[in-house]
Amino acid sequence: MISYLVGKIILKRDKFIILEVSNVGYKVFLSRQTLLRLPEISQAIKMFVYHDIGEDKSNLYGFLTYEELDFFEVLNGIHGIGPKAALEISVLGPLEKIKDKILAQDEKIFEGIPGIGGKRASAIILELTGKIKMLGAKKSSGDEAEDALTQLGFSKQQARDALAHVDPKLKSEDRIKLALKNLR
Repeated sequence: MISYLVGKIILKRDKFIILEVSNVGYKVFLSRQTLLRLPEISQAIKMFVYHDIGEDKSNLYGFLTYEELDFFEVLNGIHGIGPKAALEISVLGPLEKIKDKILAQDEKIFEGIPGIGGKRASAIILELTGKIKMLGAKKSSGDEAEDALTQLGFSKQQARDALAHVDPKLKSEDRIKLALKNLR
């Protein structure tokens, strides 16, 4: 499975580029936003990719950041969203901005994306609301106990408040147990 490519852009089109990596050209589909951020032809680029393999297909979808790729994979897993729509949605802006708009049930975030009308936008928001919280949980705060509490569903602030009353010199496991008692 291909996950990351480093190479030289040898061709740009409306929906894809050809990226030369060790004398092999890879066709990588990109969002309109990503295409606008690319360097000129014959410039080197590093790109995270999603390799979509099927019975009659093998497509690569490219992203400039791992966060965009991660969000794309969540979107692509939603019923009724294909990889091309997921590609356009995944780069609508900073991930935090997209998450905030989805959690606020703002359907306007999907305006201008081909194939996504009001009904589809509502369905996407409904399904994403639960999954979007998981994306934030993947980022580490540097505190193992705090990360564990946020993965259990507590907000970062709740986790911090509960851990503020626990000795930081204790093992992470003991800090988590004591913090859970504080949260009850």
